[in-house]
Amino acid sequence: MTFDLGPAAATTAGVVAGIRDEQLDAPTPCAGTSVAGLLAHLAGLAYAFRMAAAKTPVEGAASADPAHLPADWRTRIPAELDALAAAWRDPAAWEGTTAAGGVEMPGDVTAVVALDEVVVHGWDLAVATGQPYAVDPALADACREFAESFGDDRPPSLYGPVVPVPAGAPALDRLLGATGRDPGWKPPV
Repeated sequence: MTFDLGPAAATTAGVVAGIRDEQLDAPTPCAGTSVAGLLAHLAGLAYAFRMAAAKTPVEGAASADPAHLPADWRTRIPAELDALAAAWRDPAAWEGTTAAGGVEMPGDVTAVVALDEVVVHGWDLAVATGQPYAVDPALADACREFAESFGDDRPPSLYGPVVPVPAGAPALDRLLGATGRDPGWKPPV
């Protein structure tokens, strides 16, 4: 299965554009991670998965340390997301194996992981900053199927415990539950 990361990347870039400076210290659904930390992580992962598409993996994992948030994050992150989507439009990106975050995977699996990161963290940032968020249900389903593929052997560094969500819930809510997020999460008052 191939897909275009462009729409999800553009949606998440729109969320990034809507984040105000005073929201950078706000909490996100990722326990212990602020908006600034999640933005730093998003910048790093967009770059890492773009390089993975080019079969030029980078060392290490994307940091969620707010101190690593680039000063030009408002322009850099949308540009990285756009470049990420463009890189995965090359059919060669989907072939063979590559690596991201120190994990070697088939190209098509790496694309799904990249999509999952963009979609889920886009939602994390949107809900943390009070912005609307929507994703194509087919893309959300592809990410959910990946998350569910681990069964009970879920890597704790990747996802939290499954949050039960009704089977008839929207595709995005089912994805969020599969990744350990409560679709009804709200920032503390």
